[in-house]
This record gives sequence, C-alpha cells and structure tokens, in this order.
Amino acid sequence: MKFLLVTLIAHLPDPVTGRLRSTTARFRDVVDTAVLAEELGFDGYGVGERHERPFISSSPPVVLSHIAARTRTIRLFTAVTTLSLLDPVRAYEDYATLDHLSDGRLELIIGKGNGTAQAELFHVTAEDQWDRNREGYELFRRLWREDRVTWSGRYRPALTEAETWPRPRQQPIRVWHGSATSRESVDLAARHGDPIFSANVLNPIEPYAELVRHYRQRWAHYGHDPADALVGAGTAGFHVARTSQEAVETYRPVFAARLAALRQRGVEPVFPTLADAVARSSLLVGSPQQVIDKVLRQHEQLGHEVIHLQADHDGLTDEQHRQSLELFQAEVAPVLRREIPSRPFRPPATAAAPL
Repeated sequence: MKFLLVTLIAHLPDPVTGRLRSTTARFRDVVDTAVLAEELGFDGYGVGERHERPFISSSPPVVLSHIAARTRTIRLFTAVTTLSLLDPVRAYEDYATLDHLSDGRLELIIGKGNGTAQAELFHVTAEDQWDRNREGYELFRRLWREDRVTWSGRYRPALTEAETWPRPRQQPIRVWHGSATSRESVDLAARHGDPIFSANVLNPIEPYAELVRHYRQRWAHYGHDPADALVGAGTAGFHVARTSQEAVETYRPVFAARLAALRQRGVEPVFPTLADAVARSSLLVGSPQQVIDKVLRQHEQLGHEVIHLQADHDGLTDEQHRQSLELFQAEVAPVLRREIPSRPFRPPATAAAPL
C-alpha cells in the first residue's frame, strides 16, 4: 500500500484554540508539511482545488510548483483538479509546465467539483458540470498525447491543428478520477483505462464500496484486464497514538469542534459521536494496531492500493501532528505495505529525456 497526505487548504480558526493564522502562514504550513511528508517517507502529497470559503486552494499548480522546488522524490497530486471549471488548454499548459518543474512527479486526480461558487464564478451548474468534466478530460488527454490536435466541443472554441507548449515530460501522465457518488466519473475512468480515487469521507463505507464495484464491472465491460484496475481511497480524519485511549482523548476536542461547525451550518452529521465515527466511518483514530486492522477491513471491500491521510493539523498541536505521522510511518505503514501489495509509482526524472 502507498500513502499520501492531502490538504484542501481550509483557512479556518483552529478548532480547539480559536486562533486564525494569516493566509501567508497557512500556505507556509502546507509547504512545510509536504517537506515533512517526504522526510518521513510518505509516497505522495496532494493539494485540492476549491473556489469558495473557507478554502484558499484556488491555484493548486502554483502551490505544487513551490512544493516541487522544496522536495525531490515525493509524488505530487492534485486532489482534485476540477476540469469542469477549467479551460482544458490552459489546464494542460499549467500542468505540463509543473510536470517539468517537478521532474515528472505529477499525478492528476480530476473531478467535476462541487459548491455553489462554481455557478457564480464560472457559470457552471449542477446540470452541466458532468458534461463539462467529461468533455474537458477528453480534450485534455488528447493535448497531453498529441503534438497537434483538431477538436470541437460544446464548451470552448474549436481547435484546428493546434499545438500546445511545453510538451509534457511524462508521456502520458497518469490521471485518476476522483468520485464520491458519481457513476459517470467511474465509467469515464473505466472507459479510458484510468484509476479511480474514492472520496470515502462523509459516509459509511458501503456506498463507496458499491461505486468501486461498479468501476470494476465497467472496467471489464470495456475489455480491460481486471488485474490492471487501480483504486485509491480517502479517509475522514487521522490521529494515531500509542494507545487507543490516548488517541481518542487527544482527538475528541477536534471532533467536537467539527460537529459544532456542521450544526452551525444546519448540517446534521452522519456520525453524531466520535465512537460512532471511529466504528463506521473512514476516520483513522486509535493505536497503531487498531489503524492497521481498520485499513485491512476496508481494503476487503475497496481493494485499494493507495490511501490518503489528512495533511492538516486539524486542531492538533504541531508536536501531536508530527508524532502521529512519525508513529504511522514507524509502526503502521510497514505492516500495510507488506499486507497490501501496490504497484510502484513512476520514479522522478525517468519519464522522458532530461531537462
């Protein structure tokens, strides 16, 4: 199994202390955590894309480029790139450039996105966002693979023998399709022989497992070898400590603040108590053995080879956060790597000719 840290770069007061860091400091936290992730041996670091409060992750290529300059080996993920909102040509240019600057360490996770700001900022609606995502991806993958592209569609001007520069370093790049509930997304992935990344965050595992099963069915339907299907999955939160009691008591105020924030927005939480969330959600809070056992149970339903953990402190102190990550890499990751074999990521600087 492989392990990513992922952030959506929420910019909120600390749920325990109430302190709000500056925007500059928040970005520095993101970059510093990516450097720590590489130091500790994580396989990847992901930055989300959102265009509304409370997130400041509207420009993942910029953030990932800075992380690329501060790291050398860790894979760099988008989580997710909302192609339904973007001009595929401009997205290609940004990410092909980042692919070179990172020595071919880029991995894209695409998705149609969500949120009311999409309609306000980009005039993308719930009715057309899926079609935009599909069309944008089909053009994007051609731009990545072909030196000249002739194309026409509904949502951007047509192209005739169009050239895009720079040409990418990785040929082709691997694109994951992120999905929480959309069968359309996993069908698009299966059609093109691409991996999927299940959100696996807000609900019990069953609906996510059903979607993964649908992906595998569609994968076979399109004539792909079942052994080649690749699945990643998210988690709803993370804290590991020496004992389950210590982990739960440390995380309890973090979870309480999360519940209060949901209820303040008029959202009734799916998991009303921490005990319920630990038992039924993808939240990984407990001792090393408890975390190992839970990931193995979820793997029985998802068959995933890659998992992401929360990169942000999320109310933990700097020391608590680092100790949790260190303990995970020391006692959890080695067991899961042994028990769940995973295909290697492409190593840096070997995807194409040197810069």
